[in-house]
Amino acid sequence: MAHHPDDNTNVSNNEHFNDVLAQASISRRSLFKGGVGLLAVGSLPMLAACGGSSSSAPAAGLAFTAVGKSILDNVILPPGYTYTVLHATGDRLVSSIPAYSNLGTETDEWSMRVGDHHDGMDFYYIGADGKYSTKPTDRAVLAVNHESSADAHFFHPNGQTSNGVNGKKFSQFGNWDLGTRPALEVLKEINHHGVSVVELRKSDTSWTYVVDSLYNRRVTAQTPVRIAGPAAHMDDIKNFMVTAFDTTGATARGTLNNCGHGITPWGTYLACEENWAVYFNMPVGSNAVDAKTAESRRRYGVARAALSATATSGSGQGWYTPSETDNRFSRWNIAPIGSGAADDFRNEPNTFGFNVEIDPLTNGTPAKRVAMGRFAHEAAVFGLPVVGKPLAVYQGCDSRNEYIYKFVSAANWDEKDIGGGMAAGDKYLNEGKLYAAKFNADGTGTWIELTITDPRISGYATYSFANQADVFINARHAADAVGATKMDRPEWGAVNPANGEIYMTLTNNSSANRTPGKTDAVNPRGYADADGKKGTGNPNGHIIRWKEKDNLSTATAFNWDIFLFGAEEDMPANVNLSGLTAKNSFSSPDGLWFSKATGICWIQTDDGAYTDETNCMLLAAIPGKVGDGSKISVENKMVVSGTEVTAKQDTFIGAALGEANLRRFLVAPKGAEVTGITETADGKTIFVNIQHPGENTTAIGTATDFTHTSQWPGNAGYGPKGRPRSATIVITRTDGGVIGL
Repeated sequence: MAHHPDDNTNVSNNEHFNDVLAQASISRRSLFKGGVGLLAVGSLPMLAACGGSSSSAPAAGLAFTAVGKSILDNVILPPGYTYTVLHATGDRLVSSIPAYSNLGTETDEWSMRVGDHHDGMDFYYIGADGKYSTKPTDRAVLAVNHESSADAHFFHPNGQTSNGVNGKKFSQFGNWDLGTRPALEVLKEINHHGVSVVELRKSDTSWTYVVDSLYNRRVTAQTPVRIAGPAAHMDDIKNFMVTAFDTTGATARGTLNNCGHGITPWGTYLACEENWAVYFNMPVGSNAVDAKTAESRRRYGVARAALSATATSGSGQGWYTPSETDNRFSRWNIAPIGSGAADDFRNEPNTFGFNVEIDPLTNGTPAKRVAMGRFAHEAAVFGLPVVGKPLAVYQGCDSRNEYIYKFVSAANWDEKDIGGGMAAGDKYLNEGKLYAAKFNADGTGTWIELTITDPRISGYATYSFANQADVFINARHAADAVGATKMDRPEWGAVNPANGEIYMTLTNNSSANRTPGKTDAVNPRGYADADGKKGTGNPNGHIIRWKEKDNLSTATAFNWDIFLFGAEEDMPANVNLSGLTAKNSFSSPDGLWFSKATGICWIQTDDGAYTDETNCMLLAAIPGKVGDGSKISVENKMVVSGTEVTAKQDTFIGAALGEANLRRFLVAPKGAEVTGITETADGKTIFVNIQHPGENTTAIGTATDFTHTSQWPGNAGYGPKGRPRSATIVITRTDGGVIGL
């Protein structure tokens, strides 16, 4: 996700891997001195459990010509492949509203238009009975997340307006206090968040979306949602959710900044709330909240300008300003105005930060699954379901120095629940255990349960937990308390369908957190961009993976290594650790997804460090397995405060893939992030999202003053030309074959 601040709110004393490395035994270091070959590493006791079945990909490997780097303002694909735009920001879902003007002149509230910043998505077949089908048909629905509002100035004729001043581009992470905003502008911005569900129909080999379908639906930041969690803790959970909207705390409204996603084994959709914390305000002159609420807000980055004292400035988009009485707007003001929580919206932030389950084939009420934890969710991926065993869901918290989590259901998987909708969600996602990951320096790891019965949590000095509901809702504090391992922006996860191993992207980091003296085993590089143009710290990121002990969802132990390191191909060997070339070099991995049809691991980038040479991209990889590589020692070097600092860092790296098994497949238009991918069951069509093309476009004062850094997809023949738009594209082979192989 491109619009991400340096938002490290984790000031706990939890150890990084460099701390545990110092405790590693001398005998083990001696064992690895000088490096160890693949066979020797595979025979070590600590990695012996890392084996598994081989990749499901055919031995022939990838069969397309690698795409070169590109700074063109279009989608670039290999020869023999083509794309069409399925839908883009603002496209109508019903014919009763006008087609999108791309001039910001719409007068509707956007509640039945495709949202903006297309992100995670998934594809659901519609059976002959109109319900979810596990068998392919010519009808489907596509559920698409919509993430950020940083480009909201495109939705208004002259950019965003405040106190009559046009052309103001409000930063979702910045502070401002310019008075009242127009109500219609704010409603457009509120409603372009959330999820779009649209019906698709296949004609010959192409898929198009259907205007006026009964399945077309928007879940926005205003949609009523149900608060759902463990039965034994629901009264306590509801106490945290009490607002003037629902004084019982049983329901809330909406979903925000849905980034990654999850598809459940029973056929529903999980929309994951990521950077939700930045939309709330403590206006100038507001009274302070109580100390415990302030500490909770601090840890989540809520209302940063007013944590423990009377507010002196606002923040975010100013959604609270149009009205003090219309709670569509006043709900974003989280100051303690009334005599208690039932009189205002001081608890409104507690209602965000969850996985939101949606049944894409019904109009039922979505549910926020509290037991899965509250944080900056970046995808929720299920381990391979096994009949008669609990389900595991892997989750990353996308901020610097945050954690990786696992939820394990109390109920055992039963295939009879396929198609069971929200009732199945209640069965598997309300009751279970939440864990945080601790990674060890020897290539092993431990899942630590987050429970109020743990004295480290019940007696935690920084934040006083009241009960288990408090643990779920303040999961970041709970993970701090038990000593989980700080990570570098854990983003998307994916599970290899061939062997059940779990992969997760660590997108990048800055020199504020990563120098040669601050590296660790899973974040082993501290360096500067070799050409001196972009970034220091760990600007190119990497991908980790792990294997659960005995392949059990309930395992509390695992083994890990690093699958791939991002780098420019001309970087020195101590940076380009995966041996990348001009055909597969990449930076800042973000989206991650495995094809069930081909076994390909698809890697999507959200980059600012390589953009002097190429736009963001999509790569295809043939994965190996945990433990197929070796232990290495990374030589880090960087100038810190005018002095060159060097340090070595041990880590574990997977086997090099080479160009045969790792190739660039797509390059995006200017300024765009590539994010979100899914496919048809036969692997012959993939859907990919292009998010925020022209991200750096600015609005100066009038519509004609927009200085566009991209004009895609209008310049590619889709819709009105002019302002750039996020979009979902459909990719096929011209010969009708399987994608990638």
